[in-house]
Amino acid sequence: MKFTKMHGAGNDYVYVDGFAETVADPAALARQVSDRHFGVGGDGLILILPSEQADVRMRIFNPDGSEAEMCGNGLRCVAKYAYDHGRVQRLAITVETGAGLLPVEMFSNAAGRVDRVRVNMGRPRLRRAEIPMTGPAGEQVIDVELTVLDRTFRISCVSMGNPHCVIFVEDLAGFPVATYGPAIEHHALFPRRTNVEFVEVISPQEVRQRTWERGAGETLACGTGASAVTVAGFLTGRTGSHLLNHLTGGDLEMSWDGHGEVFMTGPAAEVFTGEYRPQ
Repeated sequence: MKFTKMHGAGNDYVYVDGFAETVADPAALARQVSDRHFGVGGDGLILILPSEQADVRMRIFNPDGSEAEMCGNGLRCVAKYAYDHGRVQRLAITVETGAGLLPVEMFSNAAGRVDRVRVNMGRPRLRRAEIPMTGPAGEQVIDVELTVLDRTFRISCVSMGNPHCVIFVEDLAGFPVATYGPAIEHHALFPRRTNVEFVEVISPQEVRQRTWERGAGETLACGTGASAVTVAGFLTGRTGSHLLNHLTGGDLEMSWDGHGEVFMTGPAAEVFTGEYRPQ
């Protein structure tokens, strides 16, 4: 099986071109290839597939084999691969995801290769039933107290097609993400588990973010997470409508007007290609 290794701001996945390859058991393959010692290594597996509704379709599988609805960094790389490898001929396309159809605009460099991608991430979903969370279905969870282990946090919860719990902290660099991330991911509030963003506000236009990803652990970047942070920061009055988000693996430019879709612009890079023999 041929594959391509790509990353968006350090959020790296193994990509398989489903136009040419067939993957019988993507969950098992994701567990194998994601292992950084015994596989290719990555934050999961992404399949690039034909679509009856859009230009291409993406499916995302976490390192534990679970399927995710969406990945913003992965989406940018899917678009780049599709254009650079001739699966699409236009720089503006639509990608089918588990969170719906999402418009994508690509920007090419002097060599004619895509290096930056702008994604319409869609409208945030804020009601408990949409995230999903337990509790009153129509209620929003914005700056609400939650006690986990030995600490009480103020959380804001958003779905960007997948669930996110955003927490603003003072000292992000020293924050024990590996302690509180999994405890919140598996909290009873979240029947499908959740991604967790820990965020330090630098100014109303600038933040730093670390992410504990559902089924993957801490990753270097998360595009849907950066979108959730943009929404949570705006709704709690901590940040404005335009945001530069410094993630561990790179920067993302974010915008949200408080009503419509969230927009994200960031890098997409192809690292190497290879051939994998499933075990």
